[in-house]
Amino acid sequence: MDLGLTGKWAIVCASSKGLGRGCAEALAGEGVNLVVTARTQSTLNEAAEYIANKWGVTVEAVTGDITTPEGRAEVLKACPNPDILVNNAGGPPPGDYHDWGLDEWNKALNANMLTPIELMKAVIDGMRERKFGRIVNITSAAVKAPIDILGLSNGARAGLTGFVAGLSRKTVIDNVTINALLPGPFDTDRLKSNFEAVASSTGTPIGELRAQRAAANPAGRFGTAEEFGAACAFLCSDKSGFITGQNILLDGGAFPGTL
Repeated sequence: MDLGLTGKWAIVCASSKGLGRGCAEALAGEGVNLVVTARTQSTLNEAAEYIANKWGVTVEAVTGDITTPEGRAEVLKACPNPDILVNNAGGPPPGDYHDWGLDEWNKALNANMLTPIELMKAVIDGMRERKFGRIVNITSAAVKAPIDILGLSNGARAGLTGFVAGLSRKTVIDNVTINALLPGPFDTDRLKSNFEAVASSTGTPIGELRAQRAAANPAGRFGTAEEFGAACAFLCSDKSGFITGQNILLDGGAFPGTL
């Protein structure tokens, strides 16, 4: 299927590794030029060089913290008129709600709610004027099924979801869609850190935790960044203009509900 994306430009946040990189690679495979961003210059430059060489697209690497005004300004300077925006940021740490004060909540809300909102505000009017725009927010399966030790993430991502629910119905008239991809257990550093936290609190070896978690999933495994990226690329395509305001689970069937 031709996704109709050749020559378009995308900003992909937190794209040096993990799900963000999976999205960047899938878009590049469809002929999309990229501005990729992350905080670690060495891994970001490696990813940018690899993607550019493999698919022959233009890839600009902007090192910085996307959760800061300065980091966002640098990315938008490199790509002021993107056709595609993929919002992504590392989730806040797991823990117990008794231990979270205002500082912890403010950091979580800034990274996982306010930063994507600020980026959307910066690009969405231009998308509407050009009559094409695709925004994909990478959130979490916890939006539909909260995870008790990820309360900071549950709250911040639910807030973003509620905001997008209203905005996405206003922009689709101009062929600008906003959707969210909700990852379940994908084999990324984030999953590893969660296992490490559980192992530390329970004494269960990480290898045992991984095996138990994989076996408990209906698919019997964890997802891959390549699978996730392919879903993102479709939502960014010219074939997906009738899909907006949706929260799409990619969890191997783990969510037990009907809707």
